[in-house]
Amino acid sequence: MTPIADILAAAERADTGFRTTIPTDWMQGRTAFGGLSAALALQAALDHEPDLPPLRSAQVAFIGPLAGAVTVTATKLRRGRNAAFIQSDVTSEAGLGLRAIYVFMAELPSAIAHDEAPRGPVAPPAPDAELHTGPETFFTGNFNLWDPKHDLGSAEWLRWARLRAHEGLHPMVELMAIGDALPPGAFKLASERQTPLSSLNWQINFLTPEPATQDGWWLLHARADTAHHGYSSQRMAIWNAAGEPVAEAMQGVAIFG
Repeated sequence: MTPIADILAAAERADTGFRTTIPTDWMQGRTAFGGLSAALALQAALDHEPDLPPLRSAQVAFIGPLAGAVTVTATKLRRGRNAAFIQSDVTSEAGLGLRAIYVFMAELPSAIAHDEAPRGPVAPPAPDAELHTGPETFFTGNFNLWDPKHDLGSAEWLRWARLRAHEGLHPMVELMAIGDALPPGAFKLASERQTPLSSLNWQINFLTPEPATQDGWWLLHARADTAHHGYSSQRMAIWNAAGEPVAEAMQGVAIFG
């Protein structure tokens, strides 16, 4: 298990970002776990522009494989009085692997107050709950996972998850790292579970400027709305330990088989 804070601490800093190495225990096949790559990209954005307002949204494109030594660069696209748009790229020897645009925006006075986001449907695990973690040679080895045994659809996941080492991270960097930890919903539809699937993009909107939870636990949900002709569209959500909505997301997934 390699804490993300250690990956960042070992980085070689530059004016536009940093260089670091993806450890083998953060790989998923031939590429790094997408949540880690997006988290590194966000950290570069936070480092690049001082005094940013809260992160509100991220648009992430998973373009190609990332492995080994990577370079993470950030570019300010625009910063106005209230909002800032920062682009981050992650490249490796194979070329550009990830491009993300992060949108930061300050709170504004508003006459509108509306909240119909669903609340988390299940409580977090008890202190003595039996937790699951993946193999040490796969990215899931960096997580604790707990299945609440909730009634789900045929293409739906619901799991409590936390980074085994989440100390020392910006809260939004932690959420980017953990928010994509579930398999795609379409994975449950495969007649053979070895069917390769790969995330193509990830649009995530954050519902609170300062996400917080208890004992590192976040409730993750993913449900495929459609899956056919090699492509799936799914909706995703994140809640904190109190059941409060933290993020809503969508993702496109390629199905190779």
